[in-house]
Amino acid sequence: MNRSQLHDLFDSKPGMEEITFEGQCHDCGVEVSVSVKMGACGFEVTNGAVYQPYLLDDRRFVKCRSCFDISNDLRNFQACEVYARCIGYLRPISQMNEGKRAEVKDRKMFSLVA
Repeated sequence: MNRSQLHDLFDSKPGMEEITFEGQCHDCGVEVSVSVKMGACGFEVTNGAVYQPYLLDDRRFVKCRSCFDISNDLRNFQACEVYARCIGYLRPISQMNEGKRAEVKDRKMFSLVA
């Protein structure tokens, strides 16, 4: 998680001094409890790391300290590939040019329910 997400989390729960994230380590599967405290010099994270991919707001990934020391990135994580129909065929949005991606982003979902 980045600093702004942590600030938002602490601001949403006034008076809370420490937040604990529990779960299995994403890499090795060991049960881990990662705590984040608001310290004098900023955030103090102990026992590992917490990840929150921007696409998965409700799901957080945790890593134990030993796995984080080996590699601080998430392994075995595959982002969702989104396809769009472009000139009669399906194509991944990630392979489109900047203008077409901006156009896809501006599209609105059609709903039959009023």
